[in-house]
Amino acid sequence: MATIKTSEKFAVSEEGYYGEFGGAFIPEMLFPNVEELQSRYLAIMNDPAFQKSFDQLLKDYVGRPTPLYKAERLSAKIGANIYLKREDLCHTGAHKINNTIGQILLAEKLGKRKIIAETGAGQHGVATATVCALKGLECEVFMGEKDIERQAPNVARMRMLGAKVTPATSGSKTLKDATNEAIRAWINNPTDTHYIIGSVVGPHPYPDMVARFQSIISAETRKQLVEQTGSELPDYVFACVGGGSNAAGMFYNFLDESSVQLVAVEAGGLGVNSGFSAATTALGKTGILHGSKSILMQTEDGQIVEPHSISAGLDYPGIGPLHAHLFKSNRGIFLNATDEEALDAAFELCRLEGIIPALESSHALAGLNKLNFKPDDVVVVCLSGRGDKDMSTYMQALEERTK
Repeated sequence: MATIKTSEKFAVSEEGYYGEFGGAFIPEMLFPNVEELQSRYLAIMNDPAFQKSFDQLLKDYVGRPTPLYKAERLSAKIGANIYLKREDLCHTGAHKINNTIGQILLAEKLGKRKIIAETGAGQHGVATATVCALKGLECEVFMGEKDIERQAPNVARMRMLGAKVTPATSGSKTLKDATNEAIRAWINNPTDTHYIIGSVVGPHPYPDMVARFQSIISAETRKQLVEQTGSELPDYVFACVGGGSNAAGMFYNFLDESSVQLVAVEAGGLGVNSGFSAATTALGKTGILHGSKSILMQTEDGQIVEPHSISAGLDYPGIGPLHAHLFKSNRGIFLNATDEEALDAAFELCRLEGIIPALESSHALAGLNKLNFKPDDVVVVCLSGRGDKDMSTYMQALEERTK
């Protein structure tokens, strides 16, 4: 983990803002924790001993670098050169482990003995439980009651790893509500507890910190593209976006490369105008949620609109402040894919390439059908996770489609 080169145009400010988005809007009880993180995270992350430990665990424990795979049959179907960045092959099955490895090492440096986390699809919860087991720290994961039901395999994995899984029973009983519960727990235990936020959301410095840990995705991609194509720069990079951690990692080292189109695909749910969607940039406006200012789905009087997505990891009513800035500044192209389009893309990848993607990643794949490519275009898709956790949803969809 060499000292991470930050973007000249899209780096976070000292106050924690990307353009007009970001900041730290926190209860007074959390001020000491957040201030400590703000004042120490960069020095800790840039310390050579920390970097050595982080790099070693990514290599020997996580299994990095992950492959960059040329999907020949999918490429022929789409009409461009499609490469998959195989984050699904990371230990625990998703990109989330990159961030939890970094944050558990940070928590050790800060002297914290208890870890809390929120999770939607369960991949961040599993990754957090994994690193807590690795380091012998107490772990509690908050998860929406609805997500506990639809992501049962990941709940079992967390419990097997020794984590306490606490259901969130308010609101839509999904990711937003799990995050609310985790923040409440942090307020009640501010001195000995570190909150490992799983996405590029929350108060500064979390969006920047998580993006830096995930930037390994695009750093590797640049090197791998040189080996395979002769150039570090693709024409397009695609990633799904809920809060947006895999997208932040996939975009990070391309932010200042104006020739590279950054394409974020949100969850359209049952349709953007159906009332059952999580397409934040299409439906949202500026507001404050979970400690930062961003674009949120909300009513006229500022109440959060409940999101909907077939994918638990995209079932969130906002996006991280970096992504809000990329959208507002027109640096990123923001698309959305419906539940059905994501399912179509998942089954297509299975049958063309023998890879079962997570439902979240399937939204990014669905985005490939929404742009027109030239035959020589190089397109990288972040395959952020594998589909084991979604098998019950896939099987139900398969049964309905074969009736």
